[in-house]
Amino acid sequence: MGAGTTAGATSRLAVVPLLLLPLLLARGAEAVSLWRPPPEAGLLGSAPGRFLTQEEHWMSQTLDHFSPTDHRQFKQRYYEFLDYHRAPNGPVFLNICGEASCTGISNNYLAVMAKKFGAALVSPEHRYYGKSSPFEDLTTENLRFLSSKQALSDLAVFRQYYQETLNAKYNRSGVDNSWFVFGGSYSGALSAWFRLKFPHLTCGSLASSGVVLAVYNFTDFDKQIGESAGPECKEALQEVTRLVDGQLQSGHNSVKELFGAKLLENDGDFLYLLADAAAIAFQYGNPDVLCSPLVEAKKNGTDLVEAFAHYVNDYYVGTFRASVASYDQNYLKNTTPAESSYRLWWYQVCSEVAYFQVAPKNDSVRSAKIDTRYHLDLCKNVFGEGVYPDVSMTNLYYGGTRIAGSKIVFANGSQDPWRHASKQKSSEELPSYLIECSNCGHCTDISGCPQAPSNIGGDSSKCSSPEAVNKVRKQIVDHIDLWLSECQDQGEQMEHSYLLITCAGEHAPYCCYLHE
Repeated sequence: MGAGTTAGATSRLAVVPLLLLPLLLARGAEAVSLWRPPPEAGLLGSAPGRFLTQEEHWMSQTLDHFSPTDHRQFKQRYYEFLDYHRAPNGPVFLNICGEASCTGISNNYLAVMAKKFGAALVSPEHRYYGKSSPFEDLTTENLRFLSSKQALSDLAVFRQYYQETLNAKYNRSGVDNSWFVFGGSYSGALSAWFRLKFPHLTCGSLASSGVVLAVYNFTDFDKQIGESAGPECKEALQEVTRLVDGQLQSGHNSVKELFGAKLLENDGDFLYLLADAAAIAFQYGNPDVLCSPLVEAKKNGTDLVEAFAHYVNDYYVGTFRASVASYDQNYLKNTTPAESSYRLWWYQVCSEVAYFQVAPKNDSVRSAKIDTRYHLDLCKNVFGEGVYPDVSMTNLYYGGTRIAGSKIVFANGSQDPWRHASKQKSSEELPSYLIECSNCGHCTDISGCPQAPSNIGGDSSKCSSPEAVNKVRKQIVDHIDLWLSECQDQGEQMEHSYLLITCAGEHAPYCCYLHE
């Protein structure tokens, strides 16, 4: 039933030939984040207007959707915002929270779209993250229920639960509002996969920077950093890498103190910190914060490593509030939920999607020591034997960039290294758009520029080309409008068609009983 369905609709019984069946059916027919989630405090703190709501709601969620004999449940947190809802039949926008604690519904461009369409906004927290942890001790054994498949089933159950909640609120039954699903980054992949696996539960999906392709050796990530940096900044970053590698090889661990990272005894962990710090500038639309001082230092002949350390300490750790300790593999072994957000994402990386950001063989920006072996050793060290990302099976299950769904719109920023794990080839059923500008990074369509922190209303005025952002946003809105309309039309047609029940008696001819 569609959003126009009303409770208490009457029906009558009729008998028609079975041949009419085809005809009747034809008539009825914040943070956005990934890998290094922007933290809750500091940069993405509760600034006035940053959230539409932070009022928590709870539901009981099934722990294991694939075991009919396991009846364990856990409490899942979610948020709702109804101020824009054209009650009772307006659409419902489901915004998927991803690989970080979900602290509310952000006031970004999704809020603008919700207001335009008169939609309710709901946002469930991903299992295990934030306050939605099924266990008090996140051992490797207890993490076995942390997967995209379980998360998708959570979303399906939540969708049904919340629809029933709405129906109870408006004193009706059997009514289905038109739903549309949104997500960014990993949750963008979940958004696409939800439409793929549960097409009857959503009119469509937006996969903002949706990383639908699991990648074992993700060399394109580093290559994009080099392209986004430009020749001068790339050369400066590569020189920093060579100098740091040389100092570590010579046993000069004092370089770690320069970055406030003395606690990172494993050189690979330290080098990963430096690689992430550089990547974040392009991923979240702040390239000048990194490149301007580095290029200037190189031109002036001043110490490049010190210039880069200044950026890491002041911006990446200071403003962005990245945690140096979270790069320590011993820290990742912490099984306390409040301290385990990075452990959780690493588990998903090590068990399902990989995205191993290894250095390319030639012309890499990051250290060559960040290789496949580093990642595999980390997975084994942190989670023990037997945890391994079966990338081939993940892509076989979802389709990777050959995903065979429909009514999924993809959007990516031109400078975002993650776009190479997204679907970038467009088609009629799966339109894909690239937003091209010098600071268009991760989830630009939803967040605006820069992408961290997310701008109120998804303000695009600070993008180097606001026109490019706004053009893609209009295309996205047009798709949503069309697909919601088709969903609504289908629902209204189904309401006036018939429910067919095939019957047969032992001596009676076959017949169809239809409810009008």
